[in-house]
Amino acid sequence: MLKVVVLFAVIFALNIIPAFAPPTWMVLSVIEFNYPLASPMLLALIGATAATLGRLTLAKLSSVIIRQRLLNDQTRQNIDAIKDRLEGRRALTAGVFLFYAFSPLPSNYLFIAYGLTALELKLIAFPFFIGRFVSYAFWAFTVSTAAHHLILEAGAAGQYLSGYFILSQLLFLGIMYGFTKLDWRALLTDKTVRWMKRSPRLAE
Repeated sequence: MLKVVVLFAVIFALNIIPAFAPPTWMVLSVIEFNYPLASPMLLALIGATAATLGRLTLAKLSSVIIRQRLLNDQTRQNIDAIKDRLEGRRALTAGVFLFYAFSPLPSNYLFIAYGLTALELKLIAFPFFIGRFVSYAFWAFTVSTAAHHLILEAGAAGQYLSGYFILSQLLFLGIMYGFTKLDWRALLTDKTVRWMKRSPRLAE
């Protein structure tokens, strides 16, 4: 029981970290290889539940801390253009999170961006959980081969500190900056790509 609680806490904490956290599938593979649970499906269930709750918490923190306290009114109104568009495409939004959850791509920036829109979290919770459960189940059932390969060739969990990982995280940070500075109303309405202009008040 203690092992389950510790595993849940570790995965939950990793999924709250906004950047430079190791991929959850990698951590699950290493943990299962060294400290196997009774059932691969149990590992997948714990991992998916903890990861989903962690990412939802990250999105909520993004909304409360970044949107409400760090962004100015002009930037919030700009991001609201995305919110208005997504509110009319709920099935598409859920589908994107479901598809993304099947991939090994980092989802922290996706949830941060979603949190900045202040859209309801329940829309993306279940699709993301299903996607993560299926993908983690795959890793759980192939953990012996996957974890062995990871440890021999990638230096176990330390591989996430490689130059490639760091560069990719810096790239995503740049993308998040661009996300807040891109003029979304111009893009969605006029199909014009341009940076958001500073209001005269902010420029003084």
